[in-house]
Amino acid sequence: MTELLRTPLFDLHLELGGKMVPFAGYEMPVQYPAGIMAEHNHTRARAGLFDVSHMGQVILRGADVAAVAAALETLIPMDVLDLPEGRQRYGLFLNQTGGILDDLMFANRGDHLFLVVNAACKAQDVAHLKAALEPGVTVEEITDRALMALQGPLAEAVLTEFAPEVAEMRFMDVRTLDLDGVEAWVSRSGYTGEDGFEISVPADQAEALARRLLAHDAVAPIGLGARDSLRLEAGLCLYGHDIDTETLPGEAGLAWAIQKVRRSGGARQGGFPGADAVLAQLADGPARKRVGLRPEGRAPMREGVEIFTAAEGGAPVGRVTSGGFGPSVGAPVAMGYVPADLAAPGTPLFGELRGKRLPLTVAPLPFVPANFKR
Repeated sequence: MTELLRTPLFDLHLELGGKMVPFAGYEMPVQYPAGIMAEHNHTRARAGLFDVSHMGQVILRGADVAAVAAALETLIPMDVLDLPEGRQRYGLFLNQTGGILDDLMFANRGDHLFLVVNAACKAQDVAHLKAALEPGVTVEEITDRALMALQGPLAEAVLTEFAPEVAEMRFMDVRTLDLDGVEAWVSRSGYTGEDGFEISVPADQAEALARRLLAHDAVAPIGLGARDSLRLEAGLCLYGHDIDTETLPGEAGLAWAIQKVRRSGGARQGGFPGADAVLAQLADGPARKRVGLRPEGRAPMREGVEIFTAAEGGAPVGRVTSGGFGPSVGAPVAMGYVPADLAAPGTPLFGELRGKRLPLTVAPLPFVPANFKR
C-alpha cells in the first residue's frame, strides 16, 4: 500500500483535533471537534480556513506569456490569450472525444501562467502538459509551497488586516502580496460559493501564517466534510463525481466557461481536443444535463442513487453524482444527470434509496446564491 502524503499543515491539523482521513493520496482533515455542520455554518456566516495544499500548483513559462497562452489554448477550450495580467479563469482539460480530464484554474501572472489543478489528477495533468507543450513551454510543478483557502463573508476583513490592498481585489483577481512578511500568491476565488481567497505560500512559512489567521476570532479551521457540503450547495462540480472523462462541458452545465472566441464562428474557434464533439453539443444541445435535485423528507440521496420517472417500474433515466444534507438549505440537496427533456426545474422524479423509490424534484442551481465580490 502506498504511504499517504502529508501537507505542511499536518501537525497543526492534529493539534486542532482534526479527524484525518485518506483523500487523493494525502492524510487530510475531514472535520474538527466542532463538526461538519458547525464548520459549514461558520464559513457561511464568518470565515473558514481550509488546507488545500494537496492541490497541484504548476507554472508555465515560455518565450513570452502570449506564446504560453497560445500553447495552453491547444489543450483547453478557454480564451487564454485575452486573459489580462492579474486575472484568472476556470478551465477544462479535455480528451479527444471532448470528455473532461480535469478542471483547473489558470492565471496570468505577467511573465508566466500559474495553474491550480485537482489533487487526484495532478500527476497526469503535469504529464499531459509536458507531453503536449515542452520544449517550447517549460512546465514546472511547484512542490515547495502550501495552499490555503480563506472563505466566507468576513474573509476580506480578516485578510485586510495583513494586506489592506486585498480590499481592492475583485472576484478572480490575482496578486502577489506581503502577508505579515510572507510572499503570498493570492487569488480572490474559492470553492464554497462565498467570497474568499486562495493563498499560496512557501511551505516552511505556511503553519505560522495559518496560526496567525486562526488567531482571528472570525476564523475557524474547516475540513473536507464542510468543503463538500459548501460546494454542493453552491452547485460546483467535484471532479471524478459530477464530471469525468465521459462528460462533455455542455451537458455538465459548464458551457459558460467556453468564451465566444473559442466557439463556432469565433476568431479562434476549435483547435482544442474534442472540439468537434464539444462545439456540436453546444450548437445542438446535450442529450442529458446536470441538474440540481431536491429530495423530499430528510433522507439525503448520495452519489450512485438511480433516478426514475415513476414510483414503480421502468428503467433508470439518470443518477445522482453528488448528494448530502445542505446545512444552509436545511434539507437534503443533490446533483445528477437526467435526460434534457426532464431537466426543467420543478420536474418530479424518484430516487431509489435502499430498494424504495422516494420523490425528488429537479431544482435550479445553485441551491445557495453565490456571494462573490464582482
